[in-house]
Amino acid sequence: MKILIVAATEEELHPSLSFLAERQIEYLITGVGMVACSYALSKRLQNGRVDLLIQVGIGGILDREAALGEVYQIVQDEIFEMGAEDRENFLTIEQLGLGAHQFYELIDAVPKSIPFAKKAQAITVNKVHGRESSIARLRIRYTKPLIESMEGASFFYVALQEGIAALQFRAVSNYVEPRNRAAWNIGLAVGNMNSFLQELIKSLV
Repeated sequence: MKILIVAATEEELHPSLSFLAERQIEYLITGVGMVACSYALSKRLQNGRVDLLIQVGIGGILDREAALGEVYQIVQDEIFEMGAEDRENFLTIEQLGLGAHQFYELIDAVPKSIPFAKKAQAITVNKVHGRESSIARLRIRYTKPLIESMEGASFFYVALQEGIAALQFRAVSNYVEPRNRAAWNIGLAVGNMNSFLQELIKSLV
């Protein structure tokens, strides 16, 4: 099975670089955001087919009862608020008849023996939430747990278009709250994400 590991930044994958090199597992650093992810992943896939795409990274979680550092398997991701305002209402791109904004993991070719991670839905944003009023709207609109990132939906979109099995995993580095860097735990999230990734690779190859 030919696997491609995808991450937005090298820092998110750094603890596993030697592990991946020893096993000749390819990885791709896309850059941050949906545009960068879509371009980098599409360009790479033009140069050779893979059997499984695995995106890993960190993200924020809406649920304040969740533990920082915990790894989640993202089963559904969406481009947040892709559509149009209609006065006080919001129309999704589906309601406009112009496409889709929700995408899902593709697991037909994935063995069932992969390590366990809690399941979550996610939103992919261009602007990370950091204002009480917008966070309150998220709590009304979404069920727990909800993970926020800046690449996930575009990763699933490219996988869907190419018909390639795809999994996404995120470790929680912070809560979705008014910006508070002192409360982040990026080191814990990166460490746990990479420990999980290495166990995942061992179960696949």
